[in-house]
Amino acid sequence: MNCNKVLALSLLCALPLLANAQTVRIVTDVSYPPFSKVNPDGSIVGFDPDIARAICTEAKLQCEVSTMDFDGIIPAVQAKKYDLAIASMNITPERAKAVDFSDMYFNIPGRLIAKAGTKIDDKWFKGKTIGVLRTSVQREEATAKWVPKGVKLKLYGKVTDSFLDLSNQRLDAVYLDANVGDEDFLKKPMGKGYSFVGPVYNDPKYYMGSGIAVQKGNKELLGKVNAALKKIIDNGTYKQVQNKYFSYDIYPFK
Repeated sequence: MNCNKVLALSLLCALPLLANAQTVRIVTDVSYPPFSKVNPDGSIVGFDPDIARAICTEAKLQCEVSTMDFDGIIPAVQAKKYDLAIASMNITPERAKAVDFSDMYFNIPGRLIAKAGTKIDDKWFKGKTIGVLRTSVQREEATAKWVPKGVKLKLYGKVTDSFLDLSNQRLDAVYLDANVGDEDFLKKPMGKGYSFVGPVYNDPKYYMGSGIAVQKGNKELLGKVNAALKKIIDNGTYKQVQNKYFSYDIYPFK
């Protein structure tokens, strides 16, 4: 038997399988360190990309991670430009009409950031301008609870832009995920003189945890993601990733 012919035939037979191997296209938003950012060398790093890669490894999926601004992510998944989004996306009933969500993979409350010493009560809100991400649960909650009290909301595509306006006194406060505010503003030189003010906001109507968004109706991929997520939580991989970026649990471990 000619071994070279056998090898060549084997490779030819394998080509259709390789050609049909599907790459799972994942999108994230890199304006949320430590959840995600782009290094100077162009590499995408952070909690979300690491969780994405851990899930892909566990599920034996070939994955490709790309980036875009947060407010374009759901439309891009709906348009089938991406198969799923791992972008610190809060689960909401409205978003669940457009995409399917995995099980929760972390849950962080909201906080207001303002000048240190600011006292928050019902009277404080009247006439104030508060920055929020355009597509966020913070916007939904603030619209329902604070706009009737006289608040003007200023909407942003990137939370970093709201920090610039806050530090230049074009905003009275920013309302956002607590960890993002802590890591990306309060711990930076720009955040000097500012602090979390008022209570911790964790109304379950708005804070249902963050999930991985999957194209609507893709039950096969959703099942693989949920199974892999459970495995990396159970085998300790999730905690290893978490502890790389946070000094406290962001998942409600039992």
